[in-house]
Amino acid sequence: MFEAVQKNKRRTYFIATLCFVFLGVVVYFIAEFSGLGNIAIPIAVLVAICSTFFSYFFSDKIVLASSHAKPADEETEKYLHNIVEGLCVASGLPKPRIYVVDDPAPNAFATGRNPQKAVVCVTTGLLQRLDYYQLEGVLAHELAHIKNYDILLSTVVTVMVGIVIILSDIFTRFMFFGGGRSRRSNDDNGGGIQIILFIIGLIFIILAPLFGQLLKMALSRNREYLADSTAIEFTRNPEGLATALEKISQDPMPVEHANKATANMYICNPLRNKKGESVDLFSTHPPIDKRIEAIRNIR
Repeated sequence: MFEAVQKNKRRTYFIATLCFVFLGVVVYFIAEFSGLGNIAIPIAVLVAICSTFFSYFFSDKIVLASSHAKPADEETEKYLHNIVEGLCVASGLPKPRIYVVDDPAPNAFATGRNPQKAVVCVTTGLLQRLDYYQLEGVLAHELAHIKNYDILLSTVVTVMVGIVIILSDIFTRFMFFGGGRSRRSNDDNGGGIQIILFIIGLIFIILAPLFGQLLKMALSRNREYLADSTAIEFTRNPEGLATALEKISQDPMPVEHANKATANMYICNPLRNKKGESVDLFSTHPPIDKRIEAIRNIR
């Protein structure tokens, strides 16, 4: 477990650097195509630095705000607070802040940049639909993400990838309506190199959202298995988490304020179509049946 945590910490630094470079390249091409010329590089570096800083310190607030989450009152949600406090004693973690989303679909996620700044968020549907041991299993799973230092990586990547997707969308719309490269198009010295760079940059920006989704998928799948096994260490009750996953995955309702940017943070994919099926082709979560099988095989 210690090795897994250390690996997650190293991976966080690597992925944060990768996101920094990736965002910088996207901004550079956008600035270059917009005719900003020599100041394209400084603009790209500045935007990448500001975005990384903003993501590190404020990504949890962005996720909570986009999810319409509210702090869980200790009096009205005493049941929830008591379970979290008991799990914190078992896990050795400081008690995280607890938030609730008013949504009938059962689900939960954790966010924050470290155990001292962590947040656990659950939907009202989760509190209403799960029994004590199932709720304990879900909360243990989210605390496991905190224990394993998954939360910083997933939250920062969610925000950074979201920024890249927004910039890519703005740029493609800008290009579609005939904007950009006005200065370069009148530059007689541009030549074939400029055309090649233009094509490479255009392909890079168009594929940026797909790359971001693949990155989130690669990061999320393995950490879900690790969090499941860590949660069982906290509760010593595999069946609680297994039946909770069954109940959550069988619910046909999507989480209203969840989206493709934040879906990877939830314990189960929060997106559903009208038939109640998962709508994400590149799912950030491993199949529920395989997770449940792995949990029930823990000895």
